[in-house]
Amino acid sequence: MKIAFLADPLSTFKTYKDSTYAMMVEAAQRGHEVYAFQQKDMAVAQGVVTARVQRITMTGDSHDWYRAADPVDTNLGEFDAILQRKDPPFDMEYVYGTYMLELAEKQGAKVFNKPSAIRDHNEKMAITQFSEFTSPTLVSGDEARLRAFQKQHGDIILKPLDGMGGAGIFRIGADGMNLGSVIETLTGNGKYTIMAQKYIPDIVKGDKRILVINGKPVPFSLARIPQNGEVRGNLAAGGLGVAQPLTERDFEIANALGPILAARGLLLVGLDVIGDFLTEVNVTSPTCFQEITQQAGFPVAATFIDAVEAAAAVK
Repeated sequence: MKIAFLADPLSTFKTYKDSTYAMMVEAAQRGHEVYAFQQKDMAVAQGVVTARVQRITMTGDSHDWYRAADPVDTNLGEFDAILQRKDPPFDMEYVYGTYMLELAEKQGAKVFNKPSAIRDHNEKMAITQFSEFTSPTLVSGDEARLRAFQKQHGDIILKPLDGMGGAGIFRIGADGMNLGSVIETLTGNGKYTIMAQKYIPDIVKGDKRILVINGKPVPFSLARIPQNGEVRGNLAAGGLGVAQPLTERDFEIANALGPILAARGLLLVGLDVIGDFLTEVNVTSPTCFQEITQQAGFPVAATFIDAVEAAAAVK
């Protein structure tokens, strides 16, 4: 197979933990041809979607880990699979990229995750479709509504809808200290919509990343445990990642959402669960492959490439 990865610059990869790197290694070990390009490399001319794509050879060295051939302008429909692995921010440039990939699908490309499905599943907002699994949640940019939510629930979390890695997350206690300032900051004085959620004390045990591949959960999560007084467990915010078996509730959530999301074209999803509650549905570039494999021994990358091979083979 010819597999192309739409990703951030390869030079920025931290190979000891990068999930896209693990995917590339697994694909190359199976004899697949691995290619890479960035969103800026795509173009549409006379209705045809192309990209300046480089073939990647893995060196086996974790530092100087790849060799890249000269870029070649290639019709994206020529690839057996295109893996969308660009990190947020999910800005308009990201949206334009999904439009291009969606057009490429009509020209024969198979893209995972499906571009329209990525576009339709904001990673924060998506949980509102599954409210039976969430803690009390409000989505609004209205100060009065946000203040009423805090008054009702006391200890709450406020966060932007377009962040990643724990950026912009605030905890407001029952006393409401600094609530007005946080609302003003996050909403831009009412211009932007944000999310408020009742604080879940089980965050001290970790923000669990549950990977779901083609509708089926990986049996281990990575609990990202806040450190040094932080409220955020995200690894990017200094959280400690600990692999652990899924709980009965974890399986309940993953098994309920998995088939629905897979049917929508989301081959790989990262569900975030704190305690017994769903907090995010990650669809852009879910991570934690390597940490789970290293600690629990479960072959996440191999399981994912199995799913890619099967999905690409479907006519």
